[in-house]
Amino acid sequence: MVDGIYIHIPFCLNKCNYCDFLSFKSNGEERKKYVDYLLKELDLYPNYRYNTVYFGGGTPSLLDLEDVERILKRLDIAENAEVTMEVNPKTVDFDKLCKLRKIGINRLSIGIQSFDEKYLKILGRMHISEEGIETFETARRAGFDNISLDLMFSLPGQNVEEVLKDLNKLLDMKPEHFSIYSLIWEEGTVFFEKLKKGILRETENEIEAEMFEKIIDTAEKRGYLHYEISNFCLEGKEAVHNTKYWENKEYLGIGLGASGYLENIRYKNQMKFLEYYGSIDSKLRPILESETLTLEDIEEYKYIVGFRLLKRGVKPTGKYIDTCLSLEKRGYLKREDERFILTRKGLMVANDVLDEFV
Repeated sequence: MVDGIYIHIPFCLNKCNYCDFLSFKSNGEERKKYVDYLLKELDLYPNYRYNTVYFGGGTPSLLDLEDVERILKRLDIAENAEVTMEVNPKTVDFDKLCKLRKIGINRLSIGIQSFDEKYLKILGRMHISEEGIETFETARRAGFDNISLDLMFSLPGQNVEEVLKDLNKLLDMKPEHFSIYSLIWEEGTVFFEKLKKGILRETENEIEAEMFEKIIDTAEKRGYLHYEISNFCLEGKEAVHNTKYWENKEYLGIGLGASGYLENIRYKNQMKFLEYYGSIDSKLRPILESETLTLEDIEEYKYIVGFRLLKRGVKPTGKYIDTCLSLEKRGYLKREDERFILTRKGLMVANDVLDEFV
């Protein structure tokens, strides 16, 4: 049953040095045209009833309020639905946050990334540390009681003490939820080019593992539940929309480059505006590529995403029972009733563990 929707807004104030997401600079006219086409794309799908809506990007908070409202009014949104918008501190003020809350946004995901001015500059972020904190406090005053903050670690030249200083500053703010990601050196980014030229260096694996272990221990001591590999929350404040991905549930993805999962078909939308707009003008879903999953694909994917949910894990069947038993013997998985979950050792090499199910 489809009850979640992801809406991609591919516009940013600038491209951060580490970012390989599909995003572009834009003006108000271009953004308005894009929303017109989002609404036309929605017409190409059944009218689902949503209990989660997620505006991702890019920087969705760049949209004018009336365009956000046009999208929300077009959707059939269930009562008490989780409606999330990603926010860049440079794009909102008290008035805009109040109005976003009034028209139906009830959860924010604020891109902080770091509280250290040195690293904000290295990352290419446009906001300063104080603006990130002010945005959070302003959102509280505007009535938001469900806020997630994004933080990064393993940045070029960063040490363990600096990571913990960032984390403790975040924890002092008491967000309901936070996501924390180690830097990924993506091809095509400014960072990747500097890495190739030897200007920047990757953090050593042992140091990155130490950073992650201390992040987990510190957050748990402060009352946060480590419920997914990169995500922590206060009790009952898990990200409902994102959990659908990890539970391998179907969802509609709309917008340029958006991914979705409907009726056992995983698809990705067109990546170029010309093709995206052209498909919609022809009354065709703007799909660039799709894959119909076999029962074996679905079963395999259950493990790849399911083990990310650290408190739930997966109940294996068929040939995957032996894989789980082998990983348990090696200390990477442990059993809780009939389910297997990642151990701390397994968590430190999670990608390698998940690769054993492919």
